[in-house]
Amino acid sequence: TAMASAIDALSQQLRARDQRAQDYFSRALSDVYLQVALVAGLFLLLVIFIGIAVASSISAPLRDLRTTMLRIVSGDYTAPVLGLKARDEIGEMARAVEVFRENAVAKQRAEIELRASKEHAEGALSDLRETQRSLIEAEKLAALGGLVAGVAHEVNNPVGISLTVASSLARRCEAFAAEIEEGQLRRARLTEFVDGARDASNQLVLNLERAGELIQSFKQVAVDRSHEARRQFDLRESTEQIVSSLRASLKKAHLTLNIDVPAGILLDSYPGAYGQVLTNLALNATTHAFAGGNGGTIQIEAHRMAGPQVEISFSDDGAGMTEEVRRRAFDPFFTTRRNHGGTGLGLHIVYNLVTRRLGGRISFVSAPNRGTTFRIVLPLIAPPESTSAATDADIATDR
Repeated sequence: TAMASAIDALSQQLRARDQRAQDYFSRALSDVYLQVALVAGLFLLLVIFIGIAVASSISAPLRDLRTTMLRIVSGDYTAPVLGLKARDEIGEMARAVEVFRENAVAKQRAEIELRASKEHAEGALSDLRETQRSLIEAEKLAALGGLVAGVAHEVNNPVGISLTVASSLARRCEAFAAEIEEGQLRRARLTEFVDGARDASNQLVLNLERAGELIQSFKQVAVDRSHEARRQFDLRESTEQIVSSLRASLKKAHLTLNIDVPAGILLDSYPGAYGQVLTNLALNATTHAFAGGNGGTIQIEAHRMAGPQVEISFSDDGAGMTEEVRRRAFDPFFTTRRNHGGTGLGLHIVYNLVTRRLGGRISFVSAPNRGTTFRIVLPLIAPPESTSAATDADIATDR
């Protein structure tokens, strides 16, 4: 009986312990279920957040690109393209849109510059013709009329080329825009368009600069004194620029002009005055040395001297001068062609510009039927501004 009682008591203790263990296990299992549910919920929320972020990172740039494209198509090129630094497909699309925008901006700028250049050229030609009339009325450089047609012809070539290139570029831009709208743009096509636009812009710049140089060179020789400020310039480059405005009139007179001026001779002087000197000498040769229209050759040469000077030789194989003409060649209003519209100011202006404005000296040798050679010695550095400023008053006084 004692053993049975002990066994019953022990059994009750074991059942109570089992019950406590079962309760503890149930509570622990409930806690685990709760924690798992919380983790699962948090993970689900994280997945949803990541999905929303990924969708936003894709849709937002696409909306921005769409908005930018619509603004560009409508003509607003100021809208910045976002996402250019991205390295995914959206970044490639953004960079393609940026290239399109830059091309559109370049096209617009080229059209504006072309119109401005055209208007400037037309205005410059109008000014040149007005300058011609003023000079003729003042009895200065009466032969300037031949230059106007020549310069107009020379300017028309680069301007015409520029118009052709600009028109071609406009058509390419329209075709390129159509391909983009149709979604058929490929990288090879984009590269081709960029290369073509670059070549077209280079041609436009070169030809418009050429037209500007021609107009500027004509302005430099169309007035009594230079409109340019004093600056450094290469003698050969300036000589070729000046001669380019003379070739048309020289060609009409059946004259060949050769230049032998080495590169690298730099002058700190007045290129406009130097240009007028060469122009007057060339027109003087055309009017007097080759008055018969039989044609001939004009040679322009230059070389550095021992000191800081350069010697320029302007020679022709024309009619030459008699002794009496040589003595009075630089006198104002002296001319042998008074009945043919000569004013006698050409060589006088040359003498004043060389000796005063440019600070050099000029001499010549000539003989009948043996041509004429002018030798001009110029300092590499022109006299101070105060000395040059007096030149215009001296020339005016001589007139």
